[in-house]
Amino acid sequence: MKSWVIFISVFIISLSLCISLFVIWKAGQPFADVKEKAEQLAVSEGNLKEVSDSMVYSGSTIYITVRGKDGNGEEKAVFIPTNRENLVIEEVILKNGISKQQALTVVQDEFEVKEVLHTKLGWEQDTAVWEITFLNQNDKLNYVYLLFEDGKWWKRILNL
Repeated sequence: MKSWVIFISVFIISLSLCISLFVIWKAGQPFADVKEKAEQLAVSEGNLKEVSDSMVYSGSTIYITVRGKDGNGEEKAVFIPTNRENLVIEEVILKNGISKQQALTVVQDEFEVKEVLHTKLGWEQDTAVWEITFLNQNDKLNYVYLLFEDGKWWKRILNL
């Protein structure tokens, strides 16, 4: 009898683990598909020659930010909206603005940052912005946005 209880317990735990992993994998699939399509579009439209990475930026409009090199070998970021009705692809040359590390330095100089959760390059109101999400020393969530071209503050959402 004891071996049956152990068998059923192990079976239920194993089944739960397998189902959980499957659900997590399926939940991320739409993001992977959208990112792959955006990368293909950036290359097919001639904005980029090769892709290094991509990320989803959710602002007033959802964009897929695709980074890579163009035909001249310059590092670029291409912003592809997920709204196919108004498909205007924006782009910036990365050397013409502040880097991710410079954006992080500006934020860390201004705030007491405990942990940076993510840093994303996105497109808002006809300009590129760095979105930096972090926890402060009081474990409060903060979103700050810096203008890509000069690193000046665009928007701050603090202590959530």
